[in-house]
Amino acid sequence: MKKLDIAQELSSNAYPGRGIIIGKSADGKHAVTAYFIMGRSENSRNRVFIEEGRGIRTEAFDPSKLTDPHLIIYAPVRVLGNKLIVTNGDQTDTIYELMDKQYTFEQSLRSREFEDDAPNYTPRISGILRFDEKGFNYAMSILKSANGNPDSCQRYTFSYTNPIAGEGHFIHTYMGDGSPLPSFEGEPKLVGISGSIDEFTDMLWNSLNADNKVSLFVRYVNLEDSTEETRIVNKNK
Repeated sequence: MKKLDIAQELSSNAYPGRGIIIGKSADGKHAVTAYFIMGRSENSRNRVFIEEGRGIRTEAFDPSKLTDPHLIIYAPVRVLGNKLIVTNGDQTDTIYELMDKQYTFEQSLRSREFEDDAPNYTPRISGILRFDEKGFNYAMSILKSANGNPDSCQRYTFSYTNPIAGEGHFIHTYMGDGSPLPSFEGEPKLVGISGSIDEFTDMLWNSLNADNKVSLFVRYVNLEDSTEETRIVNKNK
């Protein structure tokens, strides 16, 4: 698989929707996670990320303008023991609660489907990082309709062991703008990861479409001492 330039991938797509990036820093010292949200409607754009414990949640920037919290207010990032969970919806809670009961990542998502936002049927994308004394591994999942047919849910899980320094994988909800919005296709994209957390954060934020971007979360976890650095960027301030 050809390694893609994540900046080019983002800047060439006006509306990738919501996206998850997971991988390892170029120096091999950090596990890297990023999650961004975009929006076309006023309701979707009226959001910010705020920290909640070791995770984050979405919140209405202007509560008076919030018309429907369904599908837009949720906790994208939560931490369960040695696991970092990141998703584009309230399936974060499903994964957290069921993995706490010893379900696997894949098993915990069997109770969920794509979003009920006809005619888009937005895919549910999820990622998990597991840390141990050897470093970390990660997996990604997408639950999507059958080419826009809600009668069938198609489930795909991709696992990555012993991640390569300077490489990661990128999965997002939409192939681009449209009506209905075309769901992501194929396996997660292989992308390069480079720079410090601030450099990586700035690159991602500056590459997202200026009109549609809403919020960005980036976390670097030091693989030697498990310390975390987090950056949150919100368009609404």
